[in-house]
Amino acid sequence: MKSPSHFAFGRNWADYAEKITSAQIEESERGLLRLLGGESLDGVRFLDIGSGSGLHSLAALRLGAGEVVAIDLDLDSVVTTRAVLERFAPGGRWRVEQASVFELTPEGWGNFDIVYSWGVLHHTGDLRKAMRQAAAMATPGGQFVFALYRRIWMDWFWRWEKRWYAQASPKAQAWARAAYVTLFKLGLLIKRRRFSEYVHAYRRNRGMDFYHDVHDWMGGWPYESVSRREVHALMQDLGFDLVRRFTCTGRFLGRNVGLFGSGCDEYVYRRGR
Repeated sequence: MKSPSHFAFGRNWADYAEKITSAQIEESERGLLRLLGGESLDGVRFLDIGSGSGLHSLAALRLGAGEVVAIDLDLDSVVTTRAVLERFAPGGRWRVEQASVFELTPEGWGNFDIVYSWGVLHHTGDLRKAMRQAAAMATPGGQFVFALYRRIWMDWFWRWEKRWYAQASPKAQAWARAAYVTLFKLGLLIKRRRFSEYVHAYRRNRGMDFYHDVHDWMGGWPYESVSRREVHALMQDLGFDLVRRFTCTGRFLGRNVGLFGSGCDEYVYRRGR
């Protein structure tokens, strides 16, 4: 069977979006404010690259963004993002388009005060080109806010696993997720942590859901990872200064080796004027 070019992320986020609650929206708002250091979003032009469920576009609107433009390559994600914004932000100034980061140009889309892309650019098939394209959309003095998988020792295994999972049958995917979760529970038990408490606390991670994220992680093809040093060198070359960075907090056990996967390092860079 031919390996697909991209995993069908949108179906997963469509299912997740049906379960969005006010508590998850509030957590998403807090997560966005944390990344921005509490800065106001009042009146800003906000670009969400890889909108997924639309939750973070919604958070930006609720925090006062003057305009939100959301794009996603996956049509299911585009439909889901529109549905979420129509439900929770009717009448707001937003638009959602099916587009790739590689199609973005300032001439065609304008520049943005905040360019946001959480856990997306490492799934494009060309991470560095995607970062350059996204960074070019920030206005001088604007911020580029993004999260990328940290490089881990087991990248070789996860590249293989994701290619297999992305083309596997739904039944095979379900078996693989069950095996992953079982092993994950065992890892928590060894560390004397309760799985139920872990899942409950996980909801405070930008309003996300553990089980949907497992499916997203296991199927995330294409897959790349990057070191913080490499990110910083590229961003400096592009004329950006580091504002803040949040190191991966070990959402997956054994994160340095990558036994259960790689968490995301979060970055905020500001474009020089």
